[in-house]
Amino acid sequence: MKGMVFVELFRMAETVMSEEDLDNIIDHIDLSTDGAYTSVGNYPCSELIKLVVAIGDQLNIPVTALQTKFGHWMFSRFVDGYPEFFEGKQNAFEMLEAIENEVHVEVLKLYPDAELPTFSTQRFSGGAGLKMTYSSDRPLNHFCLGLIEGCVEHFDRPAEIKMRDCSEDGRCRAEFMIEWAK
Repeated sequence: MKGMVFVELFRMAETVMSEEDLDNIIDHIDLSTDGAYTSVGNYPCSELIKLVVAIGDQLNIPVTALQTKFGHWMFSRFVDGYPEFFEGKQNAFEMLEAIENEVHVEVLKLYPDAELPTFSTQRFSGGAGLKMTYSSDRPLNHFCLGLIEGCVEHFDRPAEIKMRDCSEDGRCRAEFMIEWAK
């Protein structure tokens, strides 16, 4: 997993806790890096999960809720850092449909060693709905939910989002049904 994700988790955590509290959390977790991450490095996702669990425990927030909140945070960082990905996109559905074949293609140009999840999309209900499927070895279904919610909020068109966990045999998979609000 790219170090940028770890760096942003720390930035988000520091908005609700002191740097000292975060350092204390890091000091009490067995991390291969001792909590030192660079934006361009690659690190085990298991360390991200350990950090999310520990931060959630410190803040008394369930892991799934913290992952969702972090997804919102990361979406806003993507908007700020990569505005070109959003150019020409009229709504959240267009943006979500562009992740696999546009955004990930560009990410791999910048970071050829990135291990990306896969996303598939399918429109339904005459274009008023979108099914998006996340598939990965990483247990980040709720992080994806937060990214999707952040995307919907960014384009300022209300939608109902339902997530169904379809994980099995160690492979994480989630289906998101997104429908424009009526």
